[in-house]
Amino acid sequence: MSTILNQVSKQYSEKEDILKNVSAEIETGEFFVIVGPSGCGKSTLLRMIAGLTSISDGEISIDGQVVNDLQPKDRKLTMVFQSYALFPFLNVWDNVAFGLKARNIDQAEVHQRVNDALDMVNLSELKERKPRELSGGQRQRVALARAVASDAKLCLMDEPLSNLDAQLRIKMRQEIYQLQRKLGITLIYVTHDQVEAMTMADHIMVLNDHEVQQIGTPTEIYQQPANEFVANFFGTPLINLLPAQRVDDRTLNVEGDFEVKTEQKISENEVNVGIRPGELHVEASDELNANATVKSSEFLGDETIVYATMNSEHEVRVLIPGKAVFAPYEKVKITASGNVFLFDANHKRIPFESEELVNA
Repeated sequence: MSTILNQVSKQYSEKEDILKNVSAEIETGEFFVIVGPSGCGKSTLLRMIAGLTSISDGEISIDGQVVNDLQPKDRKLTMVFQSYALFPFLNVWDNVAFGLKARNIDQAEVHQRVNDALDMVNLSELKERKPRELSGGQRQRVALARAVASDAKLCLMDEPLSNLDAQLRIKMRQEIYQLQRKLGITLIYVTHDQVEAMTMADHIMVLNDHEVQQIGTPTEIYQQPANEFVANFFGTPLINLLPAQRVDDRTLNVEGDFEVKTEQKISENEVNVGIRPGELHVEASDELNANATVKSSEFLGDETIVYATMNSEHEVRVLIPGKAVFAPYEKVKITASGNVFLFDANHKRIPFESEELVNA
């Protein structure tokens, strides 16, 4: 059941664009994640696909049928919300069965679907409990069971894990991913969490400023970001974005702090260079050779993050394997590998020559 968005837009007034010209093709059985910061329009887009919010322009097709004017109940999809949306006066079993009963499905089939769905999310033993007697993760499982029982081939999820604690989010991420693979459903999943997007998605749509910034696989998004926003949104710690000047075809001078030798041919005199924290190196230095001052460091077990201020006053983050001890105000020397991104004056990534040949 493919879902096609063709130049979909939403305005609440002439001066207020919520979404502009969003296009994408979501394949049958795909785990498709829409990610972006708060207010970028991702939940609005999901509600437009569901039919809960009207579209201002463009076209939405589900399984070959244009659904712009179809009611939500006629779109053959199900939705899991951030807030669980459970009936507090019904037990788990009846919450899962409620929608099926409303559709006048045969009683025997209702029992079969509900019991199978509860088995799938490991809630059979809790089927008599009310929502108030369940943990947050168990309530979210009830919402998942309800989606499974509906037998819809398209499922929409709007930040379903944002109310859970960190450890439970990791567990539920794995469960949702495995469930989607087991059922073979098409899943469109909205989140603001880049880790959820990177670990679960077949393809990711990155939204910002009400527009699509990039659509690609997690690998493409991370290794070939379309622009500075995408590069900055994905990766922890954040990428370092620094102004740089061309020295020659393969050399950049980063604000007089250090030089970067890159395999990429440099054609523009002024660029922004994006350097992942793991591609920077830091070492203790005397005052004469130092180009940075340590602000602080964070030991995270397997690695250490060093925060420093370059002589040019630009802030940088350096990721070091294992434990490293650098004191605040210590003078250090920071250098970079050649594995960097180059961005032009419009903040778009300058592609490698090999990429240009492939896309030609």
